[in-house]
Amino acid sequence: MSEQTPAVVATTYFDALGRGDMPTVMAQFDEAVVWHQPGANRFSGDHAGIGGVGALLGGMMETSQGTFQLSVAGPAMVNGEFVAVPVRFSGRRDDVSMDMAGVDLLTVRDGKIVEVHLFSEDGAAEDDFWGRP
Repeated sequence: MSEQTPAVVATTYFDALGRGDMPTVMAQFDEAVVWHQPGANRFSGDHAGIGGVGALLGGMMETSQGTFQLSVAGPAMVNGEFVAVPVRFSGRRDDVSMDMAGVDLLTVRDGKIVEVHLFSEDGAAEDDFWGRP
């Protein structure tokens, strides 16, 4: 089996995320993945390993009452092992909602996502949505 390029891994990841196919999403991560969540909210900081990332994503779905959605908003930009993808993400819980643009930067090595950096259009609004610690 040939190695998956960073672009193919990113496409597989985002397509699965859009379908809610979490087993395929999680299969794209390296066992030692590090996810850097921006901001000053309950989810901010570094989350390590598949277990840590899985707990983060599960917590976001729970907090958003299952409404969190992320979609690709433009073409992926590849520079070696880095893949930057413009995204749009939204969610609603109780009387609070968010809907904004962002960029997800994936680092892909040996066919797996080893690192994720996220960038949000409005960090303060995202913090308000997720809830400050």
